[in-house]
Amino acid sequence: MADLSLLTRLRAREDAMLAALEDLVMTETPSDDMARIGDGVGLVSAMVDQLLGERPETIESQGRQHLRLRGTGDRPVLLLCHLDTVWPAGTTARWPFAVDGGRATGPGIFDMKAGLVQGLFAVSALAGRPDVTLLVTTDEEIGSPTGRALVEEEARRSRAVLVLEPSADGALKTVRKGISLYRLHIGGRAAHAGLEPERGVNALTELSHQVLRLADLADPGLGTTVTPTTATAGSTVNTVPATAEVSIDVRASAVAEQHRVHAALGSLAPVVDGSVLRVTGAINRPPLEARASADLMALATRCASDLRLPQPASAAVGGASDGNFTAALGVPTLDGLGAVGDHAHGEGEYVLTSAMPERAALVATLIDHLLER
Repeated sequence: MADLSLLTRLRAREDAMLAALEDLVMTETPSDDMARIGDGVGLVSAMVDQLLGERPETIESQGRQHLRLRGTGDRPVLLLCHLDTVWPAGTTARWPFAVDGGRATGPGIFDMKAGLVQGLFAVSALAGRPDVTLLVTTDEEIGSPTGRALVEEEARRSRAVLVLEPSADGALKTVRKGISLYRLHIGGRAAHAGLEPERGVNALTELSHQVLRLADLADPGLGTTVTPTTATAGSTVNTVPATAEVSIDVRASAVAEQHRVHAALGSLAPVVDGSVLRVTGAINRPPLEARASADLMALATRCASDLRLPQPASAAVGGASDGNFTAALGVPTLDGLGAVGDHAHGEGEYVLTSAMPERAALVATLIDHLLER
């Protein structure tokens, strides 16, 4: 049975959790702002020191800082978090941290600053120095270009990975689609749009043909989506566009589907005579498949029952996380153990304050069971 006093103790610390969360939310950490990322890293480092009695190491990669506090044994439990958010600097000036009616709001609070706070309090509630590695990366929202190597390094030496990303309406995330990111570049030839448009090669017209073709690469039956997102074309209003570009977001539940779409994008052929196509990008994250999380999900269900908490549901989601990387290595991975709330990346994102100590207790109990094995 779980130690029910652990949940009681964490509920008594809800105000302290909210105070830490306010500090974290009000310290803005946009992915592309290295100065603010540095401020956030400093704050989290101090929090770790205060709550766990140790200073984490700061790891710098290509001018970007990440935090790591390594477990003491050969096969620790890895707690995986990220500090960066999608919100631009200055957002807190119009939308500061606030608590009202059992909901805490603020930019980045749901994805995933509340999860980070919950993880710290979970570890602090366990006796002694549990064999836990805490990894806090700062570029997850932009594809983990420097954090991925750290995530995979720590996962390889861990017995299990608990990802403190937000829940899906309270459910734990047991399946995540893989993500691939591309940019289609189109070259044409400029000409005066009024005097001699026939001498040009219209890159925007070619782009229109290709965007329609992209829809044919999706396979809804298999859950594969191919979505054109941002696009640009041309230089002036009276010139035949000589260049055009479109970004492409691909989500797939199977690695084979990722490779199929990758090959198809590389085989695109121009429609407009004289235009040239070039595709850049690649598979970013492989899928997190159900087999990677099944045992941990079953354990989480038992832990919740022991704590006399409602049993968490499981969910399959289209979004990817750093947990995709760890699952692809064959390391048991359970995602969505962070905040209970809604509106990730959206105005008004929020977390339920009463769920914070409950989720912290669930994470702490999971750690305890995993370390006993």
